[in-house]
Amino acid sequence: MVSLVAVMQSGATVETATIGRGGVIGASAGLGARSTFGRAIVQLAGSAAWLSAAQFHAAANECQAIRDLVVRYNDLLLAQVQQSVACNALHALESRLCRWLLQTHDCVDGDAIPLTQEFLGQMLGVRRTTVTIAARLLQSAGLIRYRRGLIHIVDRAALEEVSCECYAVVRHNLDKKCSPPTLNKYALEDRS
Repeated sequence: MVSLVAVMQSGATVETATIGRGGVIGASAGLGARSTFGRAIVQLAGSAAWLSAAQFHAAANECQAIRDLVVRYNDLLLAQVQQSVACNALHALESRLCRWLLQTHDCVDGDAIPLTQEFLGQMLGVRRTTVTIAARLLQSAGLIRYRRGLIHIVDRAALEEVSCECYAVVRHNLDKKCSPPTLNKYALEDRS
């Protein structure tokens, strides 16, 4: 899992998007972009494939299906960034923390998330002590269990209830844009 973050002159950071399984860092390179804004921070280890920007751009130029996929993915990423901006400006920390935990839970195997509250504070744009208070509330309600550097999701359904609508909006967009295309009767006919 990788977080795209905006970095302020003071060094403060806030997450603008989360890239998980099936995501692409630098997808706009497929369309010819030569630079990026912000910073990508690997939060959770996993396997990944690497391709140079030039090779990716060439592949997207040669194959319309790859180019279409890049455009669709960039649309998803922009929608997630816009939702994140709105969420950070309008929603309470407890709801934002639930959204963030749900997004992260989607990227891990199992219910344990190995992250510190210091790091969570950086991603959510608040102090660690503020994250501690919100995490205690969630733990008291039986939604999570945490100890230094490790958060366990105990009740995902309840996290979804406490989360703001932003998790559901981003998840719906992802499911809609990345689901396999619907086959029609003509696609199933033998064309030989």
